[in-house]
Amino acid sequence: MLLLSIAASLMVTLGIVLVVVGIYLSRRQQTVNPILNAYGSRPPTLEELELQQPLSERVLKPIKAQLVGLISSRTPQSTLDDIRAKLESAGNPNKLTVADFLGIKGFAALIVGGLALFFATAYDASIVVQLLAPIGGAYVGQMLPGYWLNGKISARQKEVEENLPDALDLLTISVEAGMGFEGAIGKVVDKWDNALTEELGRMLREQRMGVSRRDSLRNLAQRSKVPDLSSFAAAIIQADQLGVSIARILQIQSEQMRMKRRQRAEKLAAQAPLKMTFPMVLFMMPALWIVILGPMVPYMAQTFGGG
Repeated sequence: MLLLSIAASLMVTLGIVLVVVGIYLSRRQQTVNPILNAYGSRPPTLEELELQQPLSERVLKPIKAQLVGLISSRTPQSTLDDIRAKLESAGNPNKLTVADFLGIKGFAALIVGGLALFFATAYDASIVVQLLAPIGGAYVGQMLPGYWLNGKISARQKEVEENLPDALDLLTISVEAGMGFEGAIGKVVDKWDNALTEELGRMLREQRMGVSRRDSLRNLAQRSKVPDLSSFAAAIIQADQLGVSIARILQIQSEQMRMKRRQRAEKLAAQAPLKMTFPMVLFMMPALWIVILGPMVPYMAQTFGGG
């Protein structure tokens, strides 16, 4: 019995020692493996790194770059400047650059032109139609991004006009309370998040980069192309040049902007009856004629039919 007890104790002790040694070796291996992998593995080649990229990066992006380069080289500088100004007026939607927009126009022209050629061929059109269809489709396709950009510009200008009176009210209150003009602009930028505050925030960033107040206000008016905002910028520039109180100028501008907003609302209200006439004539009048004259139709048909 004594020998069995000693043997059992030795076996338990040996098992515990083996477990401890195994855990130690496993942890050491986990520590050593990353070091060996870092120093012993072969760095990937340029070809392997290129193959790891998605298909859009390996194939589509180079094609897009070549297409954009070809279109940019054939586009006059005045057209490029006009596109750049329109993108700024639209607030640079989706962070588009001039090259990106030209690439979108070219891609849209290829897609619409190809679809026009496909349908002309599928419906067995004449040779003349098959020749003219892709040309007309390409022309329409390259015009579509321009219409989209003009819509973005109009929507942004409308948003600036709608928010300008409220922003001027807050500017007036802040300046009358003793805050500086740039500080009041920063207050407006912190309070709201819309197209107007984005433009005002950009104006503040330009001033922090060393641009004068006059030039930053002119850039603001030139970017937005909103008459009310241009009038506000011109008034502030004039007050700065003549030494007039900015608080008084802001108060006058706020009253004028509120009056213009009220006039725009009254104009839309006056146009509402005229705009409602066409839907009423087109949709409601036929239904009224059916309700009024509908019961007479069977009687008239019986009368004239019997006669």
